[in-house]
Amino acid sequence: MFKKIIKGSRKHSKSDSTDASSRPPRSGNTGSDLNPHLVVNHASRPGQGAPPSTNSSSPMLPPPMSAVEPLPLLRDTPVSERQNLFMRKLQICCFLFDFTDVLKSAREKEIKRQTLLELVDYIQSGSGKITEICQEEMIKMVGINIFRSLPPASHENTGQGASDPEEEEPYLDPTWPHLQIVYELLLRYVVSSDTDTKVAKKYIDHSFILKLLDLFDSEDPREREFLKTILHRIYGKFMVHRPFIRKAINNIFYRFIYETERHSGTGELLEILGSIINGFALPMKEEHKLFLVRALIPLHKPKPIAMYHQQLSYCIIQFVEKDYKLADTVIRGLLKYWPLTNCQKEVLFLGELEEVLEATQSAEFQRCMVPLFRQIARCLNSLHFQMAFYLKFHMVGWFLTGLVELNFTHDGPAFLKEDKIQCTVSVSLDGSKLVAERALFLWNNEHIVNLIALNRQVILPIIFEALERNIHGHWNQAVHGLTMNVRKMFMEMDADLFDECQREFAEKEARAQEVEEQREMTWKKLADVAAERGDNMVTV
Repeated sequence: MFKKIIKGSRKHSKSDSTDASSRPPRSGNTGSDLNPHLVVNHASRPGQGAPPSTNSSSPMLPPPMSAVEPLPLLRDTPVSERQNLFMRKLQICCFLFDFTDVLKSAREKEIKRQTLLELVDYIQSGSGKITEICQEEMIKMVGINIFRSLPPASHENTGQGASDPEEEEPYLDPTWPHLQIVYELLLRYVVSSDTDTKVAKKYIDHSFILKLLDLFDSEDPREREFLKTILHRIYGKFMVHRPFIRKAINNIFYRFIYETERHSGTGELLEILGSIINGFALPMKEEHKLFLVRALIPLHKPKPIAMYHQQLSYCIIQFVEKDYKLADTVIRGLLKYWPLTNCQKEVLFLGELEEVLEATQSAEFQRCMVPLFRQIARCLNSLHFQMAFYLKFHMVGWFLTGLVELNFTHDGPAFLKEDKIQCTVSVSLDGSKLVAERALFLWNNEHIVNLIALNRQVILPIIFEALERNIHGHWNQAVHGLTMNVRKMFMEMDADLFDECQREFAEKEARAQEVEEQREMTWKKLADVAAERGDNMVTV
C-alpha cells in the first residue's frame, strides 16, 4: 500500500510540469529538475551517494515564480541577502517572450531587459563572489535563452535551391534585445577574474560547448560575432576543453565540405582557428598537420569560398610560416582543388598562392614547381574575367531600344542593328579582375622572382609558349603589356636559355603548321576524287 502511494505521488509531480515560455523551469540540484533545452553533464560531480557540500552562507533555492515582477536592486540589498535575490532575478530572466508582436507583454519584456542589464553590471563589477549554486543556475538561465531551434535559411523557406550567400540580406533575430544581453552576461562571466575554472567547467562542459557551436549557423551576424568572442575566450580559459573544441570544429567543417556546403559561421570559426594556429608550439603535432590536410585545404572546394576565403587564407599562411616544410603540401592541395570554370575563385586562389610562395623556401618550391607552373601557364592564357553587368532597356511604343551600359574601356562599342531593334553594347573592365593579369602579377613579387630565377631551366620551357601566345593573341592590352615585361625579365635572366626556348617554340609552330597544311591537302585530295566520280559530298 505504501509503495502505491509513493508511485502515485511521482506521477502527480510529472503532470505539474509547464512550458518554459509560460514560467521558468524549477531549479534544483537533481537531474530531474533540469530544463529540457539544456543538458548539463554531471560526470565531473560527486555521485548521488556522496553527501552534498554544505555551506552556511549558500543561498537557498527560491520557490519558482509564476509571473514577472520587478525586484529590488542588488546594490540596495544587504550583502547577506544578495545571493538569494540574485537567484530570484535569474528566475525572471528564464521567462521567454514572443517578439513577433512588439506590444505583447511589453512591461514584462522591459523588466527582464533591465534585470539582465543589472546582472551584467553585477558580474562585471565584481561586487561579490558568486556561489557555486548561483553559477549553475546562471548557466541554466543562459542555456534557456540562447539554446533554441534556429529559423530555417531563406532558401529553405522558399523551397528553392541554395542561392548565393553574398546576395542574401542578413537575417536579424527579433529576440536580439534580450539575446544580446544574455550573451554579454555569459562573456563577462567567462572573462571575469573571479570565475574559478575548476567550478565553471562543471557547467560549461562538452554538452554546453556543442550547443554553442551549433548556434554558429545562425544567419544573424551580430549573434555570430558574440559567439566568436565567447568561444575564443572559453578556449583560452578552459585548457581542458581545447582538444574537444578543435575536434568539434573539425566535424562542422567536414559536414560543410562533404554534405551541406552551407554554413553561416564558417568565417567566424576560421577566425578563431587563426588565433589558435598562431599559438601552436613547435615542432607541430601530427594532429595539427592532419587538420590542415583533412579540413583546411578541402575548404577550398565549396562554391561559396568567397564568404570566408580571407580567414581561410590566413590560417593556411599561419601553417606555412610555422613549418616551412608544409608549403609543398599546401601548394599541391591548392592545385588539387583549382577551379576550372569559376574565374572569381581562380583570382582568389592566385592571391593565396602568392602569399604561400612568399613563405616558401627553395627546397619545397622545387618539389612542386612543375605542376605549379603548368597551372600558372594555363592561367596566363585565360580569357576569363570578373565583372558586373548593368542592363537598361527602354521601350518606345512597339520599338525596343536596348542599352547595355558596360562602358567598354579597352575596346570600342559594338553595334547590332536588325530591323526595328537597335542595341548598343559596350563593356567596362574598370575594377574587373582578369585571371591572366592576376597570374602575371606574381612576377612583381621579389621573392617569387628569385625562386623562378634559381629554377629558370625548368620553369621557362613550361611557360614560354603561354607567354608567346599572349603576345600574339590575347585580347586585353594590360595582359599584353605585362606579358612583354615578364618576357623581357626572362631574356635578361638567361639570354641563351631564352633563345633556345624561342627556337624550340618556332620549330613546334612550324611542325604544327606543316601538320595543318597536310590535313588540308588530304581533304582537298578527297574532294577532288569525289568530284571526279561525280559523287555528292558534304563539306564541313
